[in-house]
Formats: sequence, C-alpha cells, structure tokens
Amino acid sequence: MNIGQIPAKWARQKPGALAIFDSTTDRRVNWADFDAHVRRLGNGLRSLGLNRGDRVGVLSQNSVEYAALYFACGRTGLVAQPMNWRLAPSELRKIVDNGEPRAYITQDKFAAVASELKGLVDSVEHWLEYGPAGDGSYERLIEGSPDSEPEGSADVGGDDPLFILYTGGTTGESKGALHSHRSVWFGMLNQTVAERIVPSDVYMLTGQMFHIPVVLAVNYLAHGCPLVLMNFDARLAMELIEAEGVSAFLGVTTMLNWMMAVEGFDRYDISSLRNIQYGGGPMPSRVIGEALGRFPCTLIQGYGQTEGTTMCFLSQEDHLSAIHDGHRPERLRSCGREGFVTSVRVVHPDGTDVPADGKTPGEIIVRSEANMMGYFRRPDLTEQTIRDGWMWTGDIACWDDERYVFIVDRAKDMIISGGENIYSVQVEEAIARHPSVLECAVIGVPDETWGESVKAFVVLKPGMLAGEAAIISTARANLASYQKPRSVEFVDELPKAPTGKILKRVLRDPYWADEGRQV
Repeated sequence: MNIGQIPAKWARQKPGALAIFDSTTDRRVNWADFDAHVRRLGNGLRSLGLNRGDRVGVLSQNSVEYAALYFACGRTGLVAQPMNWRLAPSELRKIVDNGEPRAYITQDKFAAVASELKGLVDSVEHWLEYGPAGDGSYERLIEGSPDSEPEGSADVGGDDPLFILYTGGTTGESKGALHSHRSVWFGMLNQTVAERIVPSDVYMLTGQMFHIPVVLAVNYLAHGCPLVLMNFDARLAMELIEAEGVSAFLGVTTMLNWMMAVEGFDRYDISSLRNIQYGGGPMPSRVIGEALGRFPCTLIQGYGQTEGTTMCFLSQEDHLSAIHDGHRPERLRSCGREGFVTSVRVVHPDGTDVPADGKTPGEIIVRSEANMMGYFRRPDLTEQTIRDGWMWTGDIACWDDERYVFIVDRAKDMIISGGENIYSVQVEEAIARHPSVLECAVIGVPDETWGESVKAFVVLKPGMLAGEAAIISTARANLASYQKPRSVEFVDELPKAPTGKILKRVLRDPYWADEGRQV
C-alpha cells in the first residue's frame, strides 16, 4: 500500500467531486485538482535534489498545502516531518536537529519564525513559503513542476517511512514517532471498523495536522469522503457542521464541552452528525450523558498515542446501553476494548497479565501493525518502549472480566499520599460530577505530613459559580476520604498540548522545582 496514491484513486473515480474545503481560506478543491497538486509537489521536491528517505519539514496550520505535502511525500518516498507551530524557534531547533530535513515548507504567517530558525540550523538546504503574504517560492515550485506521475512512485509503500510525528511532550521530552505506510494503513483499518465509515460521510478535522489525528482525516479521504479543515473554535465548529453537513469528527473532552457551551447551541442544525469520536483523555460520565443528550448522534471513545495511533475503542453500543439501559454504567469510565488489528494487555512490571478483576493495576502494552517503527534516531528509547514486539505505553490501567480497559493514570501522574496510591483520573471523575465544572485537573503537591497531597485545578462553565468547599464536598461524596482534594484553585483555562491533553507537568512544575520529584 502507498498512502500517497489515495488522491489518485478518487481523481480517477470522481474528479469533479469535493476533496477538501479549507474554511480558513474559504477554498474548495476537487479531487482532480488536489491530485495534480500532489503530483506537482512531489516532482518539485525531487527536482530540488531530495532523495528517497529524505525529510521535509513543515510549519503550518491546517491547509490544502499541508494535506498535499503528506500525500506528495508518500508518493515519492520522502518523509514528512510536521512541527508544532506553537513552539518557539529554540524548541523547533531540537526537532530539526533530530530529523535534519533538507527542505522546509512554511505557511506565510510563520515566516518570521522560519527566518529565526534559519540562523539556528544547518541541515535545511531549501526554504519554501506559501500563502498570499509569502515569498512565492512554494507557488513557483508547483507552477514549474510537471503534472506527471513522479518517477519511482510505483516502488514506494509498505514498510517505507511516511512521516515523523512528535509527541506532545506531556511528560517532558518530545520524541519523534516514525510511522510507515503500513503502520498508518493498519491504524486507518482500526478506525474504519470502529467509526463504521460510509462513503456519504463528511469529516471535520478539529485537531492540527502535526499530530496523530491527521491519520483520521487521511482515512476519510481514503474512503472518498470530503474533508473540512479548520483551526478549532467552538462556534465555528457548530457553523461548519450546519453549513457543510459534517457527519463525523474527533473532539477531545474540552472541545465538546466548549461546543455545548456555545450560546444558542440548540438553534444550530447539526442533524447531519452521525458519529463523534472523543479522546485525548477520559471524559467524565456526566459529560458523556450530556453529550449523548444534546448531539444527535452516537459517541465512541478512542484511546491511542502518537506511537500507536488508536488502540482501544469504547463502542457506540457501549455508550447507549450504559446511558439508556443502565447496563454496566461503570464502563463509561473505560476506554473500551482492543481495536480490530490490535492486541492489548494489562501487565505487571515482569510482563505477566494482571487479574481481570477490575481493580488490580498494571501497565497497558500493545502489539499491532499500527504501532510506530520506533523513535527516530533514538534506539535507546525505542528499546525501552518496544520489547518483544509489545509497546509499553506508560499508562496504568486495570481491566474487567470482558477485557474492558480502565485507565487509572499515567505512571507519572499517580499521587502517593501517606503511602496510599491515588489515581488523579478517579479524583477528576468525582469532581466533574459538580454541575458547574467545565473541566478539571488533579496533581500531587508537596506535603510535609503526607509526602503529597491532592490539589485540583478547576475551570467553571461560563456564568456558573462554585466555591472550594462545594468542589471538595462533591469529591468527598464519591471518593474515599484520603482521595479528596485538600485544595482547589479556580483558573480560566488549563494548559494543554496540541492534542487537547492537559499538561499536568506544567501545573506541577512550580510546586516541585525544588523538591526533586520527577515531573
């Protein structure tokens, strides 16, 4: 399989049909034009002297050009190296130094960042810009390149590397997960089965293309479905669902909360929605019930990582039976069971399975063709993470008698207070039962008596009020006494990675800087 050939298939079958709508530029591109863009870009990059396996860096928000780069690299045997546009040049330098791209493509709005980056790195030979305020170098490359199938494309695919996606850095160092055409293909197969994709779907990409949700977007394009691009805003998301007939999207918990908080939510026509997948962290049961009641579609949860695409799913039926029939409602706190092409286990440190009793914790390990090839140029980290074909995720979980997996924490997020293990996810679930809570995060902070104590950071819903005592009381009503937060801090927003995951490391740093705790 060659992921880069996806546009060619649909350019043959329905050349005039919509491939991509870019809401940021109000630009619509059909399959024939998109595939021509991909071919010209592939030929243009090869004309610069780039060879199979060379990396192409990109710094951009979601765009048609960004999507074309993924497919052009795939078709020609180059490796896309997307980068987080929120990072400072000093941080981008580390990623460039790791991948050593020979070409670097920048959206016009990041020209100043690219200019500063030029003075920090040595590997990049060709700097290209696109966009109305750019220097025109990208556009000239496209216009001057032939609209023909790139030479050698028939020999590319399978285990050839396709892209390097860098982890969100929620626990510190950002690492480059190298994926092949094969691993992406199997990740797409997992998603196809779980999401039950149909040709009439219209997919809205709410996340950024420099992270793993891009695979979900590529998958819908592989089915010939139109892709709607945006840079997330809750009101805009509602408007696009109505205007474009969006049927599916991935929304992290925060996104769904903010969408439901949009003024006039019930006045939008969102009847086109068929299914919403959520991920990026657990969603409180109360929010799941609210979402099922307000969005006119089914929900599934996808648990995954940059290293392993999506690995477990809590199905549509699991959600409906828990909410409407009261069957095993505790499973709303799980991430479901292993995906179609994935094997999942929960194990002790020695690699033996923990009992399927719903309470004994262990680490989630995953074996799948959808797993990454390894961390790019980091064999030491790869050897620590992938052992005997199993990828060790660092997520702590238990599983029940039917192998539903319940994540209780990241290994580094577990709080030890007075010798008791406290899982922050459980505390967050309890706090979220308060009707005024939009989202929350729980960490351990130094405590002279207990070693660590539980501290909660809470964001309230717009126009809602609650005090520290009320939040602690809600938690106490649903937890053992030692698990409740001892302090609550109300904040306007929580720090997040590009995937929407809350950066607990950022919350912990000020408290542990002088304490020696690994944060």
